[in-house]
Amino acid sequence: MPYHQEANPTGSLLVSALLALFPLLVLLSLLGVFRWKAHWAGVATFGVSLLIAVGVYGMPPLMAVNAGLYGAAQSVLIILWLTFNAIWIYNMTVHSGHFAVLRRAFSSIGDDIRIQAIVIAFSFGALLEALAGGGSPVAICAVMLIALGVRPLKAATLTLIANTAPVAFGGMGNPITVLGEVTGLPAEDFGAMAGRQVSLLAVVVPFVLLFVADGRRGLRQAWPGALVGGVSFAVAQFLTSELVYQLADIIAAIVSAAALLLLLRFWRPAGEPVTAAAISGGGGAVEESGPERNSRSEVLRAFAPYVIIILVFSLVRVDALRAPLETIGTTFAWPGLDIVSSTGATVDTDYAFAFGSATGTLLLISGLLSLPFLRVSPREGVLVWGRTVRQFGWAILAILSVFALSYVMNFSGQITTLGTWLADTAPFFAFLSPIVGWFGVAITGTDAGANALFGKLQTTAAERIGADPVLLGAANSSGGVMAKMISPQNLAVGTAAVGLVGQEGVLFRRIFGWSLLLLLAVCTLVFLQSTPVLGWMVP
Repeated sequence: MPYHQEANPTGSLLVSALLALFPLLVLLSLLGVFRWKAHWAGVATFGVSLLIAVGVYGMPPLMAVNAGLYGAAQSVLIILWLTFNAIWIYNMTVHSGHFAVLRRAFSSIGDDIRIQAIVIAFSFGALLEALAGGGSPVAICAVMLIALGVRPLKAATLTLIANTAPVAFGGMGNPITVLGEVTGLPAEDFGAMAGRQVSLLAVVVPFVLLFVADGRRGLRQAWPGALVGGVSFAVAQFLTSELVYQLADIIAAIVSAAALLLLLRFWRPAGEPVTAAAISGGGGAVEESGPERNSRSEVLRAFAPYVIIILVFSLVRVDALRAPLETIGTTFAWPGLDIVSSTGATVDTDYAFAFGSATGTLLLISGLLSLPFLRVSPREGVLVWGRTVRQFGWAILAILSVFALSYVMNFSGQITTLGTWLADTAPFFAFLSPIVGWFGVAITGTDAGANALFGKLQTTAAERIGADPVLLGAANSSGGVMAKMISPQNLAVGTAAVGLVGQEGVLFRRIFGWSLLLLLAVCTLVFLQSTPVLGWMVP
C-alpha cells in the first residue's frame, strides 16, 4: 500500500507545523547550544525525525527508515564524492610542494590578507560555485586561505560566508533551472528576478568578510576594496541574469576579480599591510619553504589544477561532450518507497546514480589531468586520495545522517507542513517567503533542493494571496542561499577541508548570526518588492 502524505496530521496546522519544525530546532540546538559534534547531532536528529514521521504522520516504520537510507545514498554522489575529489586536488598540491608556490602567488595580489580573502573566497569562490557548485568552493577556497597563513577556523568561516550571493546561480544556474521545471513558469523570469535580489546582497558580503577578518579596523582601512569587489560583482551579476542567467556567476566572478586587481594598481589599504597572523590572532602564518620567488613555470604548474577544473566544467556544458558522460550510470526505482503527496501526485523516488556526469567525477578527471603538471605519479595520486578519504573521518557520518534526516522529513510530509503553514500567513507571506527557502537549504544543503521542495508551493501561495508568483518563486532561491553557510552538510565539508572535524558547533556559532542578519535583509527586500515601494523591480 502506498503511503499518503498529510499536510496537517494533527488537525491543527500550527501544532503540525511546530512538530514538523522540531527536528530542525533540535539539530540547531545541539550544534549551537549544546556544542555537539555534527555527526552525533545528525544521528540524534535523524532519530527525532523518525519518531515524528512514524508517531505523528503515521509513516510505516520500515518505510521511514528506508527513506533515510535513500537520503544517505543521495549524499554519496552529491556531497561525498564531490568533496573527496576537491580536497584530493588540493592535497596533491601539498604533496608535490606547490602549496608554498600557491601561497606566494596569491601574496602577489597584495600584501594585505583582507583583500586577498575577498579575491579568493568571494570572487574565485563564485567562479567555482558557478562551475562545480556543491561544497567545492568551501573546500578549495578554505585551504587556499590556509595556504596564505589564515588559521583554519577563520578560513572556513570566511569561505562559508562568502558562499552566499553566488549560490542562486550556482552550477551554471541549476537552482533557477529547477525552479522553472517544478513550477512550469519560465526559468528566465526567475533568473531575472533572483538577479534583482541577490545582486544587492553581493554588495554587502565583501564588507561582512572585512568585518569578520579584521573587525572595525578592516572596514575603516579596506572599505574601497570591498566596495569595488561587491559593486562590480553585483552589476555584472544583475546584467547577466537579465540576459543569460546560466552565466551570471561566471561573468560576475571574472569582472569582480579584474576590478579588484585593477584597483590594487592605484590603491592600497590604509596603514601597514595586515598579515594572516594579525587577523588569526597570531601564529597563523605558514613557514616559508623554497625560494622567495618561484619561476613562472612553477606558478603555472601550481595553478594548473584550477585552470583545468574551469576548462573541464566549461567543456562538459557542450552537449556533444556531456552526452557520453551522461550514459555512465543508472537510474532505478528505489524499492519500498511508494509515496503519494498531499496533492495526490506520486512522489519521485527514483535513484539516479549519474556517475559519469557527477560533479565529483568531473573533479576526479580534473585531478587526473593535473597529475603531470604537478609532477605526481599515478601511484602517488592513489595514495594521496586514500589519505584524503581518511581525513574526513566522522564528517562522513555527519553528511550521511543529515541527508537521511532531510529525506525522512520530505517523504513523511513534514516539509510540506512547514511550507503550508508559512503560506497560510496571507499578505505577510511575502516577508516570510525567503524563510521557506532558508529552511529548505538548511535541511537539504542545496538551493536546487530547496527549490525542488518548495518552488511550487511558493508560486501557488502567491496566486492565492494575489502576489506575483515569479517574485515569491525567486525569493525561495534568494532566501535559501542564506542557509547555505549553516547547513550541516556544508559545515561538515568546511571542517573536514581545514582539518577540524568535530568543530562544526564552534563554526556554526560563528556564522549563525550572519545567516539570520542576511536573511532578514532578503525578507525585507522581498516584502518591499511585493509593495508599490519596490514593486517596479519585478519583471
